[in-house]
Amino acid sequence: MVKDLNFIEVLRIYEDRIQAEDKIMKSLTAGEGMQRRDEFLLSVGEDAAVFMNTLVKSANAKIILEIGTSYGYSTLWLAEAARENGGLVITLEADEAKVTYAKDKLKQAGLLKYVDFRVGDALKLIEKAEEHFDFVLVDIWKDLYLPCFELFYPKLNDKAWVLADNMIFPPQSNEVTQLYQNRIRQTENFSSVLLPIGSGIELSQYELKTV
Repeated sequence: MVKDLNFIEVLRIYEDRIQAEDKIMKSLTAGEGMQRRDEFLLSVGEDAAVFMNTLVKSANAKIILEIGTSYGYSTLWLAEAARENGGLVITLEADEAKVTYAKDKLKQAGLLKYVDFRVGDALKLIEKAEEHFDFVLVDIWKDLYLPCFELFYPKLNDKAWVLADNMIFPPQSNEVTQLYQNRIRQTENFSSVLLPIGSGIELSQYELKTV
């Protein structure tokens, strides 16, 4: 577990917000929840975050791509790992207000310099990116999982890890997440497994095979 006091304090702020929003969400109908979903943190959860943080460190990943910053919960965990590895998190988000919130929290944690915030359409940002990635977190609207994969796949370094969240929950997204799962499992040079961590993680590793 991370012992940095600034990190722990910011994590506490996030956890307090998650608990408060959880009570609000439980009071809403499904339709109301969908209408107001951008207000809520909707984080990957601590179990998934700790897993990602540990994996990034163990793999010594340097260039980390996060597709879907939201309010920066997972960004915090990725940035802490990037600091240890001497790396950088490139995080993509369309909502300026969410980016402002995330930047504030990363600054409080002393991790802002380890994050490159890029604001705009994720597909266009991935297409423009000149970097090659050691680790990718896919946590965006589910219908974009497959289009994002097609764009970042050619930019993966050998032994890169790809982690896609929300593969089990919510169940109404299963049809589109299944398309992503099928595609990555059928793509040459990938090994992939579904892990029952958090809302379900499809964990995949790219390995360039030589003849």
